[in-house]
Amino acid sequence: MYKRENDFATVLDTDSDRDAPTTKAGSGPNGARKIGSTIVLSVGSQVASVPPPVRRPRTERRYRSVVTGFDLFVLVIAHVVVTVGYHSFDQIDSWRTPVLIGASMTAAIVSLGIQKAWDERILGTGTEEYRRVVRGYVFAVAALAVAGYGWGTSAGQSWTFGSLLIALVLTLLGRTLLRRHLSKARTEGRYLHSVLVAGDVEEVHELVSRADCLRRAGWRVDGICLAVDRGADSLPVAIDDIPVLGTDEIVLAVAEQHNFEAVALLPSGRWPHARTRRLSWDLEKIGAELLIAPVLMDVVGPRLHISPLEGLPLLQMSAPSYSGPAWIVKNVFDRVLAVLILMVIAPALLAVAVAIKVGSRGPILFRQQRVGRGGTPFTMYKFRSMVVGADEHKDDIADHDIGAGVLFKVREDPRVTRVGRFIRRYSLDELPQLFNVVKGDMSLVGPRPPLECEVARYGEDGAARRLFVKPGVTGLWQVSGRSNLSWDESVRADLRYVENWTFMLDLSILRRTIRAVLSGDGAH
Repeated sequence: MYKRENDFATVLDTDSDRDAPTTKAGSGPNGARKIGSTIVLSVGSQVASVPPPVRRPRTERRYRSVVTGFDLFVLVIAHVVVTVGYHSFDQIDSWRTPVLIGASMTAAIVSLGIQKAWDERILGTGTEEYRRVVRGYVFAVAALAVAGYGWGTSAGQSWTFGSLLIALVLTLLGRTLLRRHLSKARTEGRYLHSVLVAGDVEEVHELVSRADCLRRAGWRVDGICLAVDRGADSLPVAIDDIPVLGTDEIVLAVAEQHNFEAVALLPSGRWPHARTRRLSWDLEKIGAELLIAPVLMDVVGPRLHISPLEGLPLLQMSAPSYSGPAWIVKNVFDRVLAVLILMVIAPALLAVAVAIKVGSRGPILFRQQRVGRGGTPFTMYKFRSMVVGADEHKDDIADHDIGAGVLFKVREDPRVTRVGRFIRRYSLDELPQLFNVVKGDMSLVGPRPPLECEVARYGEDGAARRLFVKPGVTGLWQVSGRSNLSWDESVRADLRYVENWTFMLDLSILRRTIRAVLSGDGAH
């Protein structure tokens, strides 16, 4: 602990600290002595306390040890497999073999270390973690290849292009399994860091509403300090069941009293640069971290860059790009994969078509005008899941609409046929949209394809930005709950995709779609 007294900082020692040995360091008039775990610097007549380095929580250090151990284990296994399975015994007996294996393993370990692939802050996060691992192995392979070319030898190629690639695949697979275990544990309330949130009511509510996302990231909001004037008459007892512990003027005291592991500052005009800097220093002294949320909460990933300006870190946001090589790869990938999927599921398409024809009167396919990229209308195909003329009975069930915003949603819709109920549950009615992907009207992954009447009712919530890209057969809206989402949640999911699109994000959504479809949750 510390307190200010006439512009001097006085260290308040515990009894154990007073009995601790004291050492001196430095030269001239300045010196340093250690009292317990606190270092005290003397500069002239002034005394200032310097907190010890803040250690990461024990759970993070333990998880890092597990990940590091597994990475090294699969690296050894990969080299053993290539050495025993590829080389003959006379090659293995050569003195060069252990040298080459050692060089290969050392290059991988050093490269992963340089890329900070074992940083506790990114372990279990997903995309960034995988990116650092891939980058580490790619640089290791490149360095070994250049070294081999420079020495004019091809020795070691099997370990460079064999062992390291095998190790990369096993590392990514292992980290995925470990991350899944960590995510499950966090969902159950374990391995979470306690966070105190400080900000305006609206911003706090926005953050707290994402409790599930926070838990998956390892954070749990346990307290709130509201940004209100000193003379505020009263404070709410809680916001979304999270207790309000005071105002933002006593953030430090609340964080210290309740042992919060981090303080999250939300956008507010009450936190200028100088005050925020002082808070960061004070939090260091109690072993807590400072989290600062940007104004644009849904913009992350490659669009954000730190641009230092004379020591002032500016968060630079570049405009989203929907062109270039990555976008070409996405379009080619969509069409090729859509064709392959149609070839594989052709028997299932035929079976669904027969069931629809036998189950009710009417056409097999349902055609509907939807709005595509840039506001261009197109005809979307689906398997018919409702009775013929369902739109004519829409007004009859208007009172049962549970949708928010511009969506029309009805649970247990009486217009849905018996076959339609089954194919909707497992999203089989969406399969004909693969033909839209082949035609180029849609993408495999993208925002929900809107109706023309929905587009006409778009407001100022940014929903129109969804038209920047092609609509998708699946997307964040589907893997996040499908029809269980409110209008605001659906728009937020689609905007998150539009603002932060990457090819890796597409692959992640496709993987999560399989689980969402099999569970059938949110389909009605």
